[in-house]
Amino acid sequence: MAINVSSACIGCQACIPTCPYEALYINEEGLCQVIPEKCVECGACIDVCPVSALSLPSADKEEVAAGEPAGKTPVMQNVSSNSEIPADEPKETAVQLTGDLGRYQGVWVFIEQREGEIAPVSLELLGVGRQLADKLGVELAGVLLGDSVCGLQDGLYEYGADKVYLVDHPVLRYYRTETYMQVFVKLVQVYLPEIILMGATTTGRDLAGAMATDLATGLTADCTALDIDTKQRLLLATRPAFGGNIMATIVCKNHRPQMATVRPKVMKMSKPVPGRQGQLVTPQVDLNEKDLLTRVVEIVKEHGEQVNLQDAEIIVAGGRGLGDREGFQRICFGLAEAIGAKVGASRAAVEAGWIEQKYQVGQTGVTVAPKIYFALGISGAIQHLVGIRGSDIIIAVNTDPEAPIFKECTYGIVGDVFKVVPALMEPLKELLSKHKQELEIITGKGGIHCA
Repeated sequence: MAINVSSACIGCQACIPTCPYEALYINEEGLCQVIPEKCVECGACIDVCPVSALSLPSADKEEVAAGEPAGKTPVMQNVSSNSEIPADEPKETAVQLTGDLGRYQGVWVFIEQREGEIAPVSLELLGVGRQLADKLGVELAGVLLGDSVCGLQDGLYEYGADKVYLVDHPVLRYYRTETYMQVFVKLVQVYLPEIILMGATTTGRDLAGAMATDLATGLTADCTALDIDTKQRLLLATRPAFGGNIMATIVCKNHRPQMATVRPKVMKMSKPVPGRQGQLVTPQVDLNEKDLLTRVVEIVKEHGEQVNLQDAEIIVAGGRGLGDREGFQRICFGLAEAIGAKVGASRAAVEAGWIEQKYQVGQTGVTVAPKIYFALGISGAIQHLVGIRGSDIIIAVNTDPEAPIFKECTYGIVGDVFKVVPALMEPLKELLSKHKQELEIITGKGGIHCA
């Protein structure tokens, strides 16, 4: 089964970036199509369609409000710490629960880890999660799943967590949708959090969509801002909609938990408080490898050039204004090499074939937060702007004085990028080199120590 697309589709592409499973595409006729093998019927695309061309396959399902899929929500009795999570019990319908949402309390953050190393986005979410929890007057908890990960919780307390739910089990050594969803859903059924935040990573998107479907609750993907309506205790999840033409704030009024995913580098990581302590909860789970439908045969690590723009301190990004592939390569790679920066690109440059998709910055690429971001020949579409707003300094060069990028940048230069960049290259190189030397003196590197 898969989402239905009616003849009302106008090919606006508003639904494409909302699908966490990349199950939607635009065909040669300019209309939306669904890949059945990828679609999980999460309903995320239905909410953003301006002409209501998308619908769930079951005709007897009620209409879906923004962020509120219909269905059944499983409810389980709360249990104390260090106890075994009980087996599934009869489920109440979502309609029966709408008047009893007060039982749901607390903000949870999924702590994504790989080989014992916590993903930075999880720490970023603890920062915004702390703010949301304080506004609601509730606890902030981290959910840590894995094998031999006991001990990682101390760092989570320092980044704001009041409590950590730790499930340490050999079966959870590698991420699998089946095992992680099974454990996480049971935790939700037992402890009833009102908000769950996850990183919009490959793992986070997969797990969030699967959980929202199983729990029959709302999920807002790729959020750029999160806040709380304190009167109604609603999560206000803001994200681009209608193809990035507007910013929509989505709420989930009648279902719990309220779920949202956030891309890495969108939220600022809070400063840790060394020595901060919290409560550890270690529920016992019944997992047996023999009972699982999937198993990990081998982990294959990708080789070749790796592009990690999210950790770059300086990024030189080019767009349509660079004219062609040769112009893009000469200007962007030339400046990046001169000042020791990473190269990025707008969606237009990628779609033109000037550079690979892994270099794309923006809502449909990666979200970045460098110290300096050069936007060369980039007009500043909303999809691109939401991906660079975490930058400390944005320097834009464009021939169009009315380009949207100039409303967002720290410094703007109206001019021909092919004249401006070569003129700036040597001064920038000398300036950054001098700055680097000053930092080395201040930090005591290179054998030079100052009092």
